[in-house]
Amino acid sequence: MRFFTPVRMIILGLLMVIAGVVLPMLMVVKVLESTFFLNFFSYFLSMAGTFLGIIGSAMYVRFHRGK
Repeated sequence: MRFFTPVRMIILGLLMVIAGVVLPMLMVVKVLESTFFLNFFSYFLSMAGTFLGIIGSAMYVRFHRGK
């Protein structure tokens, strides 16, 4: 059984997007120090989560289209 099923990809993408939103909020509230690495890491999490969610949704539709 594969680890990256469509539902797991959607959930992982959602968690990554949430982390990509929460990290900048914590930087604005000054809980975390805003660093160059942390800024790009939060951007990467947000973008990768979006793409992972889109790919997972497309795979889910492809697998369940004929049912």
